[in-house]
Amino acid sequence: MTQPSRRAPRSDARENRARIVRTARAAFADDPSVSLQSIARASGVGQGTMYRHFPSREALLLAVYREEVEALVAAASALLAGHEPLGALRLWFEHLMAYGRSGHGAALAVEAATRAGQGSRDRPPVTAALDLLLRAGKEARQVRPDAEADEVLLLGACLWQTGDGPASRERRRRVLTLILDGLRVGARG
Repeated sequence: MTQPSRRAPRSDARENRARIVRTARAAFADDPSVSLQSIARASGVGQGTMYRHFPSREALLLAVYREEVEALVAAASALLAGHEPLGALRLWFEHLMAYGRSGHGAALAVEAATRAGQGSRDRPPVTAALDLLLRAGKEARQVRPDAEADEVLLLGACLWQTGDGPASRERRRRVLTLILDGLRVGARG
């Protein structure tokens, strides 16, 4: 028995999805705790349509920030191509920090990206990108062998949880240096 071919979504379904994502992007920027019901109402769609497209808050957050997450993931390989592993790791964390600082919604999207694969054997894309950088650093004997991407990402989450202003920027720079120093070969484990 053959499987029925999967049809492309109808144009109105595509339009609804795009409108939900646009509305959610603005809503999350204003209030990261905004409800899905509020987003559905502002998008002009019903709850059923919202949940058919986005069964969870994480799914909607990931759709809203997919392009940014994809750029962050792609940056890992590009940075490794032009920098030594520890330098690439610093630059990648600077990208991550800027992305996380762009709004609390972005920080929530990174959190969602790290949780997206929990319970499955697939690694979330952000975690996989960091793992690529850490593996390169381990192979170059620049990064300690026990560094795990999910733990390093959890530690790095503090980088976008400081205030704004020059003092906070300097604090983030120092904290990133501490994180990287802790990852260096020879750091105490």
